[in-house]
Amino acid sequence: MSDIATSVIVDGTLNTLIGASAITWALILIKGIQHIRISYHNRNFSKRFWGAPDIQAAAQLQDQQGSAARVAGIGFSTLIETDSGASTHDLEHTWDRQELLDRRLRQQMQKERGSLESGLAVLATIGSISPFVGLFGTVWGIMGALTNISKSGSASLEVVAGPIGEALVATAVGIAVAVPAVVGYNFFIRRNKVIWAFLDDFAIDFVHLALKNAFVIERASAAKPAKLTEIGGGKKTRDAAHEDLIAKEAHA
Repeated sequence: MSDIATSVIVDGTLNTLIGASAITWALILIKGIQHIRISYHNRNFSKRFWGAPDIQAAAQLQDQQGSAARVAGIGFSTLIETDSGASTHDLEHTWDRQELLDRRLRQQMQKERGSLESGLAVLATIGSISPFVGLFGTVWGIMGALTNISKSGSASLEVVAGPIGEALVATAVGIAVAVPAVVGYNFFIRRNKVIWAFLDDFAIDFVHLALKNAFVIERASAAKPAKLTEIGGGKKTRDAAHEDLIAKEAHA
């Protein structure tokens, strides 16, 4: 075993761990900012939504962001779409209004869940394999050190302790990389469960509010479109498209 090969492998292991550490802290920073923004927007939206006098007024809330606003937006868009009677001849609209509303809300919640869980698999992987990567570098370094000791023919403490001590640095670095990755992963998993529970409760309450209002939401006027329906990516209904066509023909 040559000294060059040992040096390349040990240095490569340390560089890999340093890169993994940079990725870990970048992900922790990005996910931290994401959760701060989501918590702020959800808290702000929840305060304005439940402060509205009725669900019609809640549908007119504008400039709302966050996962809860997007779930509400898709809910309002679904209610407007079903109330207009548009697109009722395809498989997507074979359910009744409540079932379709439940389905759309769940689909939006799954999208929010996917966004929240992005990057966590990388943290879990780094947290799991970093100690083993460091251990690999240590074992290889010790093997190289023992080979050199055997060649020198001396086994004194000064000769043995130095190379083996340097080889153990890789294990220490591996553990130092794994600890923040595991802590960050567990923290964001816990935060995701809290946000998911909040969205689940909100979706259930939204369905109950819609049921209380007979699943009817008045469409916003052309001058003042309902912002939440825009957030939810609501489809333009057949009546709205017809009105647009009449307006274009009159203008021509």
